Amino acid sequence: MKSLQDCANERILIIDGAMGTMIQRYQLQESDYRGTRFANYPSDLKGNNDLLNLTQPHIIEAIHKEYLEAGADIIETNTFSSTSIAMADYDMQELAYELNVEAAKIAKRATAEYTAKTPDKPRFVAGAIGPMNKTLSLSPDVNNPGFRSVYFDEVANAYEEQIRGLVEGGVDILLIETIFDTLNCKAAIYAIKKYFRLSGKPEIPVMISGTITDASGRTLSGQTLEAFYISVMHANPFSIGLNCALGGQQMRPYVEELSNIASCYVSCYPNAGLPNAFGEYDEEPEDTACIIEDFAASGFVNVVGGCCGTTPDHIRHIAEHVKHIKPRLKPVLAETLA
Repeated sequence: MKSLQDCANERILIIDGAMGTMIQRYQLQESDYRGTRFANYPSDLKGNNDLLNLTQPHIIEAIHKEYLEAGADIIETNTFSSTSIAMADYDMQELAYELNVEAAKIAKRATAEYTAKTPDKPRFVAGAIGPMNKTLSLSPDVNNPGFRSVYFDEVANAYEEQIRGLVEGGVDILLIETIFDTLNCKAAIYAIKKYFRLSGKPEIPVMISGTITDASGRTLSGQTLEAFYISVMHANPFSIGLNCALGGQQMRPYVEELSNIASCYVSCYPNAGLPNAFGEYDEEPEDTACIIEDFAASGFVNVVGGCCGTTPDHIRHIAEHVKHIKPRLKPVLAETLA
């Protein structure tokens, strides 16, 4: 079977769209989130989308298959918040490892089915590693800027548990995504390196995707795009890119900048435009696809897809618009340090 590298050399790869947007379509209630296993759990569970890996796995698998049917080469596990630190919001921190294992298995079943249909176009599972609900670089207390609600070792340990679950569940890629704090990202990178060093397992590709939060062109923790890139390149990632916060139109100058400086592949999966007054996304699939087609034709990208507000229709249009465009060639960059 072709490797991820083989596929990336041949064509622009398609990553899936939003998971949360698709889950919202099911209009699930508290009892749906609880299922039988958590029927009497003391905390409110509605909104804990990652828990659906255990209570409604058929829904998560159905969503994966919709994206695969739309043309996705890479699907992300439903594990954006599956760390013990994030799950503590629901008093479910002890479930973190199990959530990741089961999410990986669900996604792997879906990709195996579609790869079997078209062996010349293998599908891959990316283990989604989210940014966490606590940040290492910023204080949650405006009156005490030196205060931190969490420490590096705690974040790294939580990420290592997540990574262990994802790898043991069978993911093909690890995706550190929606990064607004580079120090959290560094903790995830550290955890990945530590896990593979101690486990003796062969390393798998790592994708890194940051988030430019506004027109300043900086991450929430204050870094410019170039500074962010330089800060994480020691991870030797398969790709580096941008997702979330912005629509494709607003993201264009940053994707262009990244394509000029990155020695690895470049990814981009924007939101479906900017949210309206009700927090919903109105950008039509054809509009999103035209924007991303421009990125592809300009030689900016190797991996494209969608984030908040995007659906299988968006991914279908994106895949159609870029299928005849050659992927970005990695530049030969001059050495700047001896």
